[in-house]
Amino acid sequence: MELELLTRLQQAMHDDDVAAMVITPGADLQYIAGYDAKPLERLTALVIPHTGFPALIAPALEAGEARESTFARNGGKVITWSETEDPFLIVADLVDDGVSGGIAVDDHMWAQRVLRLRQVLHERPQVLAGSILNDLRQKKTAREIELLQEAAAAIESVHRLVPTIVRSGMTESEVAHHIGAAIIDAGHTGVDFIIVASGPNGANPHHSVSERVIGIGDPIVIDIGGTMPSGYRSDCTRTYVVGEPAAEYSAAFEVLLNAQQSSVAFVSDERTCESVDAHARALMHDHHLDGRPLDEYFIHRIGHGIGLESHEEPYLVEGNTDVLQPGMAFSIEPGFYVPGRFGARIEDIVVCTKEGARNLNTLSRDLMRIPA
Repeated sequence: MELELLTRLQQAMHDDDVAAMVITPGADLQYIAGYDAKPLERLTALVIPHTGFPALIAPALEAGEARESTFARNGGKVITWSETEDPFLIVADLVDDGVSGGIAVDDHMWAQRVLRLRQVLHERPQVLAGSILNDLRQKKTAREIELLQEAAAAIESVHRLVPTIVRSGMTESEVAHHIGAAIIDAGHTGVDFIIVASGPNGANPHHSVSERVIGIGDPIVIDIGGTMPSGYRSDCTRTYVVGEPAAEYSAAFEVLLNAQQSSVAFVSDERTCESVDAHARALMHDHHLDGRPLDEYFIHRIGHGIGLESHEEPYLVEGNTDVLQPGMAFSIEPGFYVPGRFGARIEDIVVCTKEGARNLNTLSRDLMRIPA
C-alpha cells in the first residue's frame, strides 16, 4: 500500500470522524491492497486504523495468497487466523478503543459480517467506506488510464473480428461462443459478459444470448467486456446488421450516432453528470419512430464509471449533479429500444480531462455491415 494513498485515506477518515476502516474482498480491497481475494465464508479483511499502519487479516489456508499481495510485498503486516479462532475479535483488537468515531465498512460487505462487527465493536456507529473511497477511485491515475486503454484496445480487437464471425443462419449462442474465445485470445483473463441481441431481442438492453437464428436484415447489438490481468475492465458496444438495414432503422441509427459523438464532445470538467445524459436525449428528441420521440426509447442512463469494476462511480444519469473531474473514466452509451422490433446502442469509454474527453476507443461507431 502506497504511503501517499494511506495518508489520503487517513486524512479523509479524520475529516469524517472514522476510527477505522474495514475492507473485505472486492474491488475496494484490490484497489487499496492489490489483493484480489476470494469472497469466501472465512473472513479476509484489511483493517486501516485512524493512525498507524494497516493490517491484512486472512485465514491460515489463504496465507500464501495474502503474502503475495501488493500490500504484503510492500511490507504490509499480514495476520493469519486458524479455524478455531474468531477473526472478528482480531479486527476488534486492531481498533483503538481510545479513538472515538465510527467504523467504515466497504459498501459490499456481507450483512452477516456487518452485524458481527457491530457486535464485537460494542455498537460503534457504522458508515459506508464508499463515502471516502469513491472520490479516490473515481479519479484515475495516469497508470490506471493506461490500463483502461489497454483494456479498450483488447476488446476492440474482438469487435474487429465480429464481421468474420457472424453469418445469417447462426444462433446468437453460436456467435457468443466464438466471441468468448476471442475475448480470452485478446488478452483478457476472464469474460465478464457477452450480449448478442439480434432483431427484436435488441429491444432488451441487457439481453444475454439465446437460440434465436440471425436472419438477413437483422440488426444485432453486441456488447462485450472482460477482465484484464491487471484487474481493470473492458466494455464496448457496437451495432451490426446482416445485409442492408431498413430505411427507418438506418435513419434512427444516424440520429443515435450523432447523439453519441456529440455527447463525447460535450464532456468537460465543467459539466455535471446529469447534463451529459440530458444532452444526448435532447438531440434524439426531434426524431420520431412509430409515432414517438426517439429519446423515449432511450430507457437507461447514458453512462457508468469503469475501472476495477465494470460498473462503478460516476453514474451519468438524471439527478446526479456531481461535476465531472479530470481522471474520471466512464462510458458514453446512448441507445434506443423499440419493443418487439429492434434496438441499437453505441458505447465508448472516455476519460474526462482538462481539455475535454479523451476517447479510449478508436473503432468506427457506424452501423457495421455484415455480408448477407
